[in-house]
Amino acid sequence: MMRTLAVALVLATSLSGCSSLGVQPWERNLLADPRMALEANAIDKGFDDHIYFSKEASSGGRGNAGGGCGCN
Repeated sequence: MMRTLAVALVLATSLSGCSSLGVQPWERNLLADPRMALEANAIDKGFDDHIYFSKEASSGGRGNAGGGCGCN
């Protein structure tokens, strides 16, 4: 009986954590700000690309994992 109650309590707690997913209408103006963009500054993106190219000996494919030998 206690085990069933504990499982029900954990299940209810975990399901209630997902009840407020999503962006509220009054929060959308903050997320639409250009400063919130993933690549807000072209100069910073260029530096990041240069560092990635220098370390991985490859270009493009941002976000892929793998080594510089081409054996991913």
